[in-house]
Amino acid sequence: MPEYKAPLRDIRFVRNELLSFPEHYATLPGAEEATPDMVDAIFEEGARFCEQVLAPLNQSGDREGCSWSEKGVKTPVGFKKAYQQFIESGWPSLAHEPQFGGQGLPESLNLVVNELCGEANWSWSMYPGLSHGAMHTLHTHGTPEQQQAYLTKLVSGEWTGTMCLTESHCGTDLGMLRTKAEPQADGTYKITGTKIFISAGEHDMTDNIIHIVLARLPDAPEGTKGISLFIVPKCLPDDDGSAGERNAVTCGSIEHKMGIHANSTCVMNFDGATGFLIGSPNKGLNCMFTFMNTARIGTGLQGLAHAEVAWQGALSYARERLQSRSLSGPKNPDGPADPIIVHPDVRRMLLTIKSFAEGNRALLYFAAKYVDIMQHSESEQERKAAENLLSFLTPIIKAFMTETGFESANLGLQCLGGHGFISEWGMEQNVRDARIAMLYEGTTGIQALDLLGRKVLMTKGESLRAFTKIVHKFCKAHEKNKELKAYIPPLAALNKEWGEMTMQIGMKAMKNREEVGAASVDYLMYSGYVILAYLWADMARVAKAKLAEGTTETGFYTAKVQTADFYFQKILPRTRMHKACIEAGADSVMAMEAANFQV
Repeated sequence: MPEYKAPLRDIRFVRNELLSFPEHYATLPGAEEATPDMVDAIFEEGARFCEQVLAPLNQSGDREGCSWSEKGVKTPVGFKKAYQQFIESGWPSLAHEPQFGGQGLPESLNLVVNELCGEANWSWSMYPGLSHGAMHTLHTHGTPEQQQAYLTKLVSGEWTGTMCLTESHCGTDLGMLRTKAEPQADGTYKITGTKIFISAGEHDMTDNIIHIVLARLPDAPEGTKGISLFIVPKCLPDDDGSAGERNAVTCGSIEHKMGIHANSTCVMNFDGATGFLIGSPNKGLNCMFTFMNTARIGTGLQGLAHAEVAWQGALSYARERLQSRSLSGPKNPDGPADPIIVHPDVRRMLLTIKSFAEGNRALLYFAAKYVDIMQHSESEQERKAAENLLSFLTPIIKAFMTETGFESANLGLQCLGGHGFISEWGMEQNVRDARIAMLYEGTTGIQALDLLGRKVLMTKGESLRAFTKIVHKFCKAHEKNKELKAYIPPLAALNKEWGEMTMQIGMKAMKNREEVGAASVDYLMYSGYVILAYLWADMARVAKAKLAEGTTETGFYTAKVQTADFYFQKILPRTRMHKACIEAGADSVMAMEAANFQV
């Protein structure tokens, strides 16, 4: 398997040259310590840890997997030791409040560390990664006592966290969940029920795991209006704050999965376990969305991670593998064949991967700036505007980035031909690990309904306009720039069409609500391609300016421009297909009677 190399040059390009993070931090309240020197030092040290500690455990962890016994779940060799190094270096506390033991740095900085960890070893990264949602939920909705008891331990990394939502009979339809919460005289609750697909629900890396659990109170209303949220620790804290008596929560089994073998996916049994209410009764779904939005952005990051791994593995192989001759004449005349990177179809695959990896990195970091603003701005108006834009972007980040991440992983394997199917190269593991990302935290279909139904149509297009205004201003500012004539006119046309198409779907939906479901996935993918077009146009602008200045990194910036050209000419036309499918409507989707779906 090719050696993982942290993509720090591209990370710095996106953060410093495209999105101006140094200036962003200089004006962000509470980010005074995030100086360029400090940020660079953090990235260099994070890269070293990921390259030297996590990446070597990726394939061995996949082969060994997790093992279950009545005593608990054992993680692969080296995982626990790596986690101890991780917390000793202070990585879990990077972006959390100092009052809880955090370092108070911006979330956008922490996101880069999460990216590097995920690229180096996605299964391992899930153990600390899932704690972030639990921490955000406790920080937003927990009482001071709950924060002191649990948040400080989660921030230090001494304990980890999970979210326990799904049950075998209901999946995404949480209104059907059956887990019960019975009030006790001392103010606690007895939680009884079974949750499935709980990532990192049981492991040997910490001595306590804090489960955030959805359950129903005895007199709760039906459906989603009757769901409450609870803290259910694996071990109840002692008076001194350490992990004490074992709670009545156990791992019944771990799933045998297609991928992410080194992360334990658990069936969790709650047998009258002691729980503590978070927030108000029957308002658990509201509290949960704090958790879910964090998790969905993190899952989008997974799509980026698998695209980057595909890029590094496929590029390394394509440069070295000799096979056939170039159609335009030998490029390696002294060898028996040319390296496969000379062949147009291999280049098509490589450039597709590159355009998604680098485009999605720009999208994720673009969103991260607004996370910072939402969390730290002193202006309520700025915070609200950032929250609205993130609400629109989150389902796109989760679904589009995981769909294109999986496509990239597949193309990465394809570049290796038959060798891609062999485990020693690591590309088939990347495909297997990537596949789950389109499923958990809400499938692509669920995200698409959320985007088109809730975020766009229910706001009468307001959330969409928040983004299309950004694109419109960009296009107006550069419409006379001859260097950008390959990008600005098609981008401006798509931006206009986006709004018009949304209105047409809304009009159809007034007559037939099935039109929303029939159009939603095509609408989400169309949206993702347009957003990346905006970001690639902007990256081309920056790169062309650097080349005009006479940079010494001619190869890097030229590659940026050429990748932008490839994206606009070979990837962006996919919007035509999605538009045609949207315009075809719901009739052909819904016409067949259910009884006629037969084997």
